[in-house]
Parts: sequence; structure tokens; C-alpha cells
Amino acid sequence: MQTIASIDVGSNAIRLAIGRVDERSKVEVVENVRLAVRLGQDAFGSGVFGEETMARTVDAFSQFQRIMRDTGVSRVRAVATSAMREAANRDILIDRIARQAGIDVEVISGEEEARLIYLAVSNAVDLKGRLAPLVDIGGGSVEVTLADGEKILTTDSYNMGTVRMLERLGKDGSNTLAFEQLAREYAEAARGRIEREIGSAKIDLCIGTGGNVEELGNLRQKLFKRDSDKVIGVDELDEIIDQLKVLTPEERARDFKLRPDRADVILPAAIVLRLIARQGRAREIRIPDVGLKDGLLIDMAQEIEPGGQPLRRDQVWASAIQMGRKYQFDEQHGKLIAQLATHLFDETHSLHHLDEESRLLLETAALLHDIGHFIHTVDHDKHGYYLLSANSLIGLNDRQQAIVANIVRYHRKSFPVADDPTARPLPHKDRLTAIRLIALLRLADALDASHTARVSDIHVEQKKSVLWLKLVGEGDLMLEKWALAKRKNLFEESFGVKLEIEDYQAPHK
Repeated sequence: MQTIASIDVGSNAIRLAIGRVDERSKVEVVENVRLAVRLGQDAFGSGVFGEETMARTVDAFSQFQRIMRDTGVSRVRAVATSAMREAANRDILIDRIARQAGIDVEVISGEEEARLIYLAVSNAVDLKGRLAPLVDIGGGSVEVTLADGEKILTTDSYNMGTVRMLERLGKDGSNTLAFEQLAREYAEAARGRIEREIGSAKIDLCIGTGGNVEELGNLRQKLFKRDSDKVIGVDELDEIIDQLKVLTPEERARDFKLRPDRADVILPAAIVLRLIARQGRAREIRIPDVGLKDGLLIDMAQEIEPGGQPLRRDQVWASAIQMGRKYQFDEQHGKLIAQLATHLFDETHSLHHLDEESRLLLETAALLHDIGHFIHTVDHDKHGYYLLSANSLIGLNDRQQAIVANIVRYHRKSFPVADDPTARPLPHKDRLTAIRLIALLRLADALDASHTARVSDIHVEQKKSVLWLKLVGEGDLMLEKWALAKRKNLFEESFGVKLEIEDYQAPHK
């Protein structure tokens, strides 16, 4: 049994979760620790972390390190969210944590944050066959994720976290009207996105996560003498807000037994939750008491599982399909090219020696290679790069998404070089990977040059330094053969073979 730990470096607090992974890769959480280090107060106020805040943060990580050592933790992953994303001197703080506490901190995107929270929720709540918005209210941002059963349809991150709103609208939390106006603007944007995604479909349940949402569940149970704190009605939220808004943070802490770092942020959290729930036409909110740190533990457990799938192919594919439809792509053509490209990848593995991650990136880029036509047919490869740089694919990290964007950018001509602005951020190894995948995509795209799906299959056979690509399809396939001949140069240069093209002849029985 392996002991692992996750650390959620949030805007309002830093949280440690320690879990034990059994032989089935299931995680049992054995310890939770929360330290109230309000990073967002500096990040959303001055834009930089002050010396006192950095000292408290490093001290928190040192405490976590001692706890992990005492509990026999063998692996830890720490992720930071909104406050760390925005502070100008975040790298200095991350370096101090690494040097003094021995823990590396990874700054993740809002989309990755939402994916990990969804992972925790789907492990705690049966979402199969259900359409559900997930609302995570943090100190710096609010993530609104729309889940359809076992996959995420869309996720959006809004800069309306509770600590951020306090910094913007008054630290005492008394400016209720301003809170409501700001929250309503963001909630309206969330409602519009949800309506575009689901149309007239009925939402089955609404789920809320985050420390403030959990505290609202506790308040609901105490104030209304309910049996459970795992659900709260929207009408009950109205009454709670009415009671909170007439009190100062000090009075809330005294009357409702709230921690000081919770008493000031719980009112904006309640306002945001109510507005988004109403916009999603929900009557109540389920509260599963899980969050980012729990999803991180599950993600880590899946990665250490023999034969596990840390690349999350199904989620990436679903997100790519969603993006393609958003930009009105040729779905039939995209799916065919993805199928042909991965077939080529599998058949030429002895030449490229790339891994499953590369296969997934090729498949994703092949599906979306023509997405730039939404902007304009001329230079659609460049437009596709722009769209893939501006939209996140759920399940891919920033590095993986950058490779996909570059594959799309160069799927027609030239290839990424170090002095090209689009390819410059890619490390040398990733540029080489991208070039090999571009070479494969160009061949796959040529196989459907007519966009009529005349090539139904391919066979690959290598004889010394010659690779024979044999086509199965309808008619003489002259256009496809011409396109292959025109676009085979990069493949031949990358893999050091000569590519020959012919019709496939089935072996005689």
C-alpha cells in the first residue's frame, strides 16, 4: 500500500491531503490539514506577494513536509491556482518553497483545476446519465463546469472568487449590493455558456464544491434544523444571505461559530452560488465535501496503477469534439483523418519510436487540423493555431496543448524551427516530436484530399529503406495519390526512408 499526498495552494488557504492507495488503486484519505495563508490578499491587491505572506507560505510547506515525513508519504504533488497564477513574483515564492521545504509547486490552469475537481466529484457522486453543472467557489476564481455523465462538456473560469471580490469591493464584506451586481454579471455569462451547451435539455442536479459551499451546508443544517449538510436549497440560500448581510464579519464569526478567514468571504460565496444555481435553473445544490486536493489524489493514484490511463484519452477526445463543433468543423473529415493518422502512427512505430502521449496528441491535432476554416479558408493553418492557443482542451496540460497547436499550424507546409515565434516556446525535444507527428498528419490529410472519404483503409509494408503505402478505397484514387506524392517529403526526411504509393492488392487465398 502506497501513501501519497496532495497540496492545494489556494487563494484563501493551503490544504494538505494524505491518502493510502490500495491494490485496486483506490484512495483512502487518512489526513486533512488546512492552513489559513491568504495568498489572494496580496495577489489581488498589490499584484505581488509580500515578504510576510511568503514567509507564512514557506512555513506552511515546512509543516506539511514534517507531517508527510511522519506519515511515510512516498510521493507528493502540489498545485497552485488563481493567486499564484497572477502574482508577478510567483517564481520567487515557488523557488523558496522548493529550496526550504523541498516541495515543487506546479501552477495549473483554470481548466486543469476544473478537471481535477470534476474527478473528485465524479468519484463521490454518481453522474452516469446525468447532466450536471459543477460550481467550485474559490478565493480567486469560480470554476463552472458542465458535465454530461462521465465527461466534461465545457468549463469556464471566472475571476469572481471570494477573496478577490473582498479586495475589489471592500474588505469588510458589507457592500452587498456591489457584490450582487458584480456576481450577477459573471453569473449571466455562465448562464449564457450553459444554455449554448445544453439548449433545452434538463439539468439533473447542481453540485457545489469549495470550503465556503461546505460551510453554507453546515449553516443550513444548523439554522433550519435539517438532518444533512450535504444539500442546500436555493430558497434556503436566500434566507442565509439575508441573515449574513446584516452582520459584520466579526458578528458572523461570533453568532455562527465561523473562523475569521471564513466569516468575511462566506457572504460573497453565498451570493455567487445562488446566482449561478438560479441561472442553471436548479432548485437545490448537492455538496459532496470534496475538492481539488481529493481529485489530485485520485489522479495520482490512476497514474501509478499498472496499465492506468493518465492521459485521459476519452476526456481529451470529448473536449476536442466539443471545440470542433463550436467552430463548425467538418466532423466526418476530422474523424477520418484522426483514424488514418493513428493507424499510420501504429504501423510506423519502428521508425518514430514515439509513446502513447504522442499518439494522443497526433489524434487530437488530426481531428482539429482544419478548425481554422471557421475564421477563413486562406491561412486556415495559422487560424487553427490561434484557436488552439486561445481555447483549452480539457485533459491536456499547457505543454501538450502547445504541441497540438503547432502540429495544426504546420500541417500544410514548412515545419516548426527554433526561431519561429509559434514554435519558440517548445523545448527542442518537443519540436522534434511535433515534426514527426506533422509528417504523419500530412500523409493522413492527403489520404482524404477530396473530403469524400474514398480511402477506407491503408496497409504499410517496409522493405529495407523503402516504405510502401498501399491504399484501399473506391475508384482510381488519383487525387489522393497526387496529394501524397506532393506531401511526402517531410516524412521521408524525418524517417530516412523512401515512400512509395500503390493500390492494395489482397493476397490470393
